[in-house]
Amino acid sequence: MKKWIVRFVSLLVFNVVVLLLIGFLTPARVGWAALWAGIVMTALVIWVKPLIAKWFASMAAKSAGGRTKLGEKLVEFLLALAIAFIVWILTVVLSGVTVSGWFWGYILPPVILLIGWAIYDAIDDRVEGHAGAIYDKATGGARETESADAAPAVPSPEAQAGRRELKDGLTDEQRRMLDELG
Repeated sequence: MKKWIVRFVSLLVFNVVVLLLIGFLTPARVGWAALWAGIVMTALVIWVKPLIAKWFASMAAKSAGGRTKLGEKLVEFLLALAIAFIVWILTVVLSGVTVSGWFWGYILPPVILLIGWAIYDAIDDRVEGHAGAIYDKATGGARETESADAAPAVPSPEAQAGRRELKDGLTDEQRRMLDELG
């Protein structure tokens, strides 16, 4: 539970900053709606984005044999842009964000989202680590007293499952259920 709360809150803060940046750089009006839009976007990124990404990746995998390395990278970029576009549209529809202008309001914000997600992916372990420490301090939870040499050399199966869950937001059971569906 703590892991989900820490992940949600750290991603929420980051998404609110990205939304405010989008409101500053584009004609999209975010304002105070950034708080609700951040909650909506965070929920979409944690639970809907992995499903859409898996669906798009399975469709793209059908033609992967006929592409060059450059073509494969281009397809990956276009899929990521399509996912960001869907998340942006759903965020606009489900929140108080208003958009004017086709290019500046609907094309540029997903590009900014992609850049934001790339930055968050690069720093998410540190952000979630700091947020977890703040959460422990606020709730009076257990403090980490283990030294670096006391850490196990080989990660436990639970730790490996946790890393996979952090990567795509799905537990092993959810991943198996999705695999069975498609």
